[in-house]
Amino acid sequence: MRRAAGWLLVALVAARAAAGTPSEPPGDSLYRLSVPLVDQAGRAAALDLHRGRPTIVSLFYASCPNVCPLLVAAIQRIDAALADAERARTRVLLVSLDPQRDTPAALEQTAARLGVDRSRWTLARAAETDVRRLAAALGVQYRKLPDGEFNHSTVLALLDRDGRIVARSSVLGRLDEEFVERLRHEAR
Repeated sequence: MRRAAGWLLVALVAARAAAGTPSEPPGDSLYRLSVPLVDQAGRAAALDLHRGRPTIVSLFYASCPNVCPLLVAAIQRIDAALADAERARTRVLLVSLDPQRDTPAALEQTAARLGVDRSRWTLARAAETDVRRLAAALGVQYRKLPDGEFNHSTVLALLDRDGRIVARSSVLGRLDEEFVERLRHEAR
């Protein structure tokens, strides 16, 4: 009887793993950060909302007049370089540096203005302390200026299915072929 119960337990654990039950992310996963988000539709989400899919992650803010439009254009350029099947498997997460002004309504307006596919692109906000922790993990440096704007670096991070950073890019104004190739590899 004990032997049968042991085999039953092994079978249940194996079936659960095969069914895709989420396990603890690897130690080097960005998904280990507890960063509660609110997306452009006002829904609560976790940083790992796209777990299981390759995800491009960056920081931006909706009212940014200079670098952020170039950053979004770089992501759109990468997106356009993908085959349809690769694009369908890829997700984009843009987290605001300015949670005070970037309300869900402002993020939704930005998503509409940019014409992004909201089934694959998530614009979100987090608490300021969580944004700082996420920025540090991504290697993004920023500071708020007296006029309310932000000075910030541009980093696109590509996360694998488990949230590990497998590529970074700061290329703006042209396609980063190496980043695209790594994304294609992850999207297979």
